[in-house]
Amino acid sequence: MVRFVWLHTPYDKVHLHVNLAKLVMSPIPHPDVQPLVVNCAVITVSDTRSIETDQSGQLLQSLLHQAGHRVGDYALVRDEPTQIQALLHTLCQRSDLEALIFNGGTGIAPRDTTYDAIARSLDKTLPGFGELFRWLSYAEIGSRAIASRAVAGVCQSKLVFSIPGSTAAVRLAMERLILPELKHLVKQINPNF
Repeated sequence: MVRFVWLHTPYDKVHLHVNLAKLVMSPIPHPDVQPLVVNCAVITVSDTRSIETDQSGQLLQSLLHQAGHRVGDYALVRDEPTQIQALLHTLCQRSDLEALIFNGGTGIAPRDTTYDAIARSLDKTLPGFGELFRWLSYAEIGSRAIASRAVAGVCQSKLVFSIPGSTAAVRLAMERLILPELKHLVKQINPNF
């Protein structure tokens, strides 16, 4: 689909042709050719879910396994900033993990504290992750995407993602952003991986 966009400048109108299909479906600039297995931890942040009812945590694990990665840890943690940060720092100390994927608690409700707990612990952030996640979410759910505070970055040489806890958001983040870039990002952090 080609969409025409008019940009107003102080001097003239600029007419751009935007090919949305190419924009969305662009090839990976430097695909990973080596088969690498990334060891991940899956953490569900919730005050109400149990292992049996945690569909998003189960989906995360399933998608990681299907992509050939390992789940080295799975945990449920209450939406309490101190508990989230304590678990984050404990997992960052483990030499058998390269990536941590948190789901849940990224909205703006009073109990949604995952973003705040994780963002303040990141050594480096990947602003593009949250921006692209919200852009992709907008295509699916419209303007409600603005309430998502998805974030990613690096904490103590570990790749960290924090995504919303709905299964639709988990699938979107994993299939469109995390899985396509997981190996590349881990190798950027740890060149000897």
